[in-house]
Amino acid sequence: MLLIFLSVVLIYTASSLYLANALVKQSRISKGLLLGVLGIGLILHGCLLYPQIITTDGLNFNLFNTLNLTGLFFLLFYVLFGLYRPILSLGILAVPSALIGVSLGYIGDATYEPIEQLSIYLQVHILLSFAAYCVLLMAAVQGLLLRLQIRELKHKTIHRFWVSRLPSLQSMESLLFDMILMGFVILSIALGLGFGATYDIMTQHIAHKMVFSVLSWLLYGVLIAGHYRYGWRGKRAANFAIYGFVLLAVGFVGSKAVMEFLLS
Repeated sequence: MLLIFLSVVLIYTASSLYLANALVKQSRISKGLLLGVLGIGLILHGCLLYPQIITTDGLNFNLFNTLNLTGLFFLLFYVLFGLYRPILSLGILAVPSALIGVSLGYIGDATYEPIEQLSIYLQVHILLSFAAYCVLLMAAVQGLLLRLQIRELKHKTIHRFWVSRLPSLQSMESLLFDMILMGFVILSIALGLGFGATYDIMTQHIAHKMVFSVLSWLLYGVLIAGHYRYGWRGKRAANFAIYGFVLLAVGFVGSKAVMEFLLS
């Protein structure tokens, strides 16, 4: 495992330095080379993470495994979107996130009681929920970047270093809706599996999570419908992406707080 870990760290570090150098010098980023190398890194990263989360005692989502999986999903979605969107420069955010995640996941150690005796539906629900959470977090960050980019363009400060390194406004908006649509689909499947596999929501203390998750799902649904029906875009789309994730985060964090403090 040490050899795999070191290989992943080497790949992510080299990729981060390559991206940083290309952005500073404004040189061309080789799409095939970058995504190909990162694809190898993702495979090794997954091999390293799988036995840490999928254990004989159940699913192990301790703090460090969670951060590790978050970094993996961030990079995975970046590579997928990068295959058909001109967004390679945004890898300067995704690749270091994966590097930090895999490093903390390998080095860190946290006590955690594995989630046992779950049906296959609930296990898939948990993993899909986490995937949706990650891609919609990326959409929220993308929304923040889009708002800043629109503000800088409006005030004609596009000469600023970071603004000139971002993809075009059209590419940023297209990527935002790609993220939201993918997150919405994954979240829809996760919620469907969750409702189908959970017979008594109230006694299992997950009502708070379900309520806020559904509210978030509805908000994203309204945005998608508004985009295709009325052409919603720009700051409005960015705001919806941010508010939708806030609701989703309140559901995840709030339900945990309720279970650990109010219902203990």
